[in-house]
Amino acid sequence: MAVDQETIVSLGKLGAVVALIMSAIGSCLGAGAAGAATIGGWKKCYVQNKSAPFMLIAFVGAPLSQTIYGMIIMENIMKAAVTGAAFPVLLGAGIMGGFAMGLTAWMQGRAGAWASDALAETGQGFGNYLMAIGVIETVALFIMVFLGKTLS
Repeated sequence: MAVDQETIVSLGKLGAVVALIMSAIGSCLGAGAAGAATIGGWKKCYVQNKSAPFMLIAFVGAPLSQTIYGMIIMENIMKAAVTGAAFPVLLGAGIMGGFAMGLTAWMQGRAGAWASDALAETGQGFGNYLMAIGVIETVALFIMVFLGKTLS
């Protein structure tokens, strides 16, 4: 059975949308994990009559960048779909790229959750915790860049 050009382009674009959605799901899971721990960390501070460190919000926001990276992957897949790239490649790139991007966001949020707990308890180590989260961010950047290179 032959597939017409419009269907091929549509299936390629589906891969683009999946990349964005899976990245956003990961950002939501990551921000949710870090956000819950941040609230708990602030509560610990209030119970001890200590000031609650506003810096904890950086851990909550860290996973959000993966949604932006997912949007960039989406744009790259959309361009490739219009120029006639094979839809199985585009669909696979969207599914696997989006999944990997979402996973980095979720793991960033989990690391941010531990960082929030540690910083709220000790008041120390912000830079160290941010570096660990930055390493996870680097994986997300690698996914975005190398997937973009593969599609161009």
